[in-house]
Amino acid sequence: MKIRKIPMRMCVVTREKLPKGELIRVVRTPEGKVIIDESGKANGRGAYLKKDKDVFLKAQKNKILNRVLEVEVPDKVFEDLKNLLD
Repeated sequence: MKIRKIPMRMCVVTREKLPKGELIRVVRTPEGKVIIDESGKANGRGAYLKKDKDVFLKAQKNKILNRVLEVEVPDKVFEDLKNLLD
């Protein structure tokens, strides 16, 4: 039986390589809107974050997502990320 390859992605905050399923993707759509991509297939520039509240807080504090996505990320996105873990 053939072994399936597990896609690996890097968290933009911790710089760890983790399986794609252990990360959350945040996307800047072609229209410039920032959304949380739960399917992992939305069009646009994506950034992956480890599923950890500390990582979300660090990304918000240091404006890491703003740099990676090249757009101002609204606070509502960070609130939604925190609610996603609860």
